[in-house]
Amino acid sequence: MRLYPAIDIKDGQCVRLKKGLFNEVTVYSDKPYEIAKAFEESGAQFIHTVDLDGALKGHGVNADTIKKIVSSVNIP
Repeated sequence: MRLYPAIDIKDGQCVRLKKGLFNEVTVYSDKPYEIAKAFEESGAQFIHTVDLDGALKGHGVNADTIKKIVSSVNIP
């Protein structure tokens, strides 16, 4: 079994939604790229990244944040 760490992005921040509710958000970091680096340093081989704003609106919203994550780590 493989576990994939996940970074959910809303308003450029690393968050978790409570029961999938967009109005119940816990912010874990305003620097998602630092979370990605921590996952990499912990041995992650992949990171699952979700643009929650994009999922809600039907088009990508947090592209700049995702690009920064991608450029900060050496894993897919």
